[in-house]
Amino acid sequence: MSDTTDNRPEGNDNSHNTESAAHGAIPTSPQQSDSSTPTASAPHEGAATSTPRADVPPMPTRSPAAAAAAWPAPVAGTNVPQQGAAQPAHPGYASAPSGATSPTGHAFGPAATSAHPTLTLPDSASSTKPRKKSATPRIAALLVAAALVGGGAGLGGTYAGLSLWGGSNASSVAGPSTVTVNNPQDVNATAAVASKVVPSVVTISATGTNSGGTGSGVVLSSDGYVLTNTHVVTLDGQTGNAKISVTTSDGKVYAATLVGTDPTYDLAVIKLDNASGLTPIEWADSSKLNVGDATVAVGAPLDLPNTVTTGIVSALNRSIQVASSAAPSDGSDEQQSEPGQESPFRFDFGQGQQSQTASETIKIAVIQTDAAINPGNSGGALVDDEGKLIGINVAIASAGGSSSGGQSGNIGVGFSIPSDIAKRISTEIIDNGAATHGLLGASVQDAASQQGATTTGAYVAEAVSGGAAQAAGLQKGDVITQFNGIPVTNSIDLTAQVRALAAGAKAEVTFLRNGQTKTAEVTLGSMPTN
Repeated sequence: MSDTTDNRPEGNDNSHNTESAAHGAIPTSPQQSDSSTPTASAPHEGAATSTPRADVPPMPTRSPAAAAAAWPAPVAGTNVPQQGAAQPAHPGYASAPSGATSPTGHAFGPAATSAHPTLTLPDSASSTKPRKKSATPRIAALLVAAALVGGGAGLGGTYAGLSLWGGSNASSVAGPSTVTVNNPQDVNATAAVASKVVPSVVTISATGTNSGGTGSGVVLSSDGYVLTNTHVVTLDGQTGNAKISVTTSDGKVYAATLVGTDPTYDLAVIKLDNASGLTPIEWADSSKLNVGDATVAVGAPLDLPNTVTTGIVSALNRSIQVASSAAPSDGSDEQQSEPGQESPFRFDFGQGQQSQTASETIKIAVIQTDAAINPGNSGGALVDDEGKLIGINVAIASAGGSSSGGQSGNIGVGFSIPSDIAKRISTEIIDNGAATHGLLGASVQDAASQQGATTTGAYVAEAVSGGAAQAAGLQKGDVITQFNGIPVTNSIDLTAQVRALAAGAKAEVTFLRNGQTKTAEVTLGSMPTN
């Protein structure tokens, strides 16, 4: 690697000779000469030479003043070698003066003192321009992390990292390339994130008796536990024993078995058969997100694996209601829709089609993002700018609703289950085969739809006898406006937040009663699993 300090005498800048520098060639044409530049003295055969110590710079043989006298700088503009001139011994530096055993100047020896005049470099060479703050170190760190964690799978990961860090050529990476980088020295943050995350995302194919579909999944462990959506592995509740095939980012195909599903939050865990050495995703804390934070979605939309899209967090604590044939039915914590109202939200089925006969719905709290999410992205990863998992992609919005029965593409409104919820549920499924959910024990409606309404919230139409709401002192007519500090604007918000917690969890409820704000601590019950 060349020394970046430029201490060439004025007028002898050979940095323009890029071809020689690039190939390490030294021009030696004897027909060139320059009357103003003496040739360097080469040691004769058999002459003794000394090897400089690595920790001590070589000393000049004479003072800079004597060197300047013996080696005057040429007139400005005459830096083109003339016929007969000897060329520099190193393409990055001008030739040393006659008699010198090593180059002179501060870069290779002690700095000249006031007793010895120094050669003045041009302003362009001596002035130091302020550097702009660069994201390269962070990007390089992500690339190196990707190479270490992902075993180099992806963008030929190690090479890209070494290029940014200034290393030598890396060894080739086996397996197909999953993230293409044509110029490793000029990658942006998204490329770095993709190289880290892609090895942790898989493509899932589920096949039933009469139908099939594709989706995505996120690797949880090196031995093959994978998190995805219930609707991906059950074909939206059409089958409980679909044949599941999983393809990793490097092209390996595994059969997989179903560990457990959680239809309430549309999550499921599968286990790859005889898998080892996979790259688990790194979890992030979704409660720390801000609106406007960068997001990257990775999955297999339309059965196109290793697809990467970018965007931002468009909204947090958004609650949506999605029709689901696999959804469990329970008689409490219900929200009542207005007549003729149709939810615009739907699962993003890949090469499949959502059932139009679903009679139940699920209410889930989600992260809204404008990163492109299309059919087949379900179960894939939504990550932050460090490549850490912030959500599991689950649904998209359709501008025309779902009554037409056709697939809708990305319109910039996609939804992901927050990582904090996904982590709890997936852990419970792996440990126990199923996850639990909180139950408030109340029937709720949109407060804004009530006669004489003055605020939004979840109106308590009934507090079930012996339920958690009644035990906490809630009663009919109360309007719940916050749940654990999260604003509640309607009944879907409340149900989604209650379901996000495990059975037995404690929560603080803020509500209005006769115009007065009150709070109560609720110990949630357990939602039935049937």
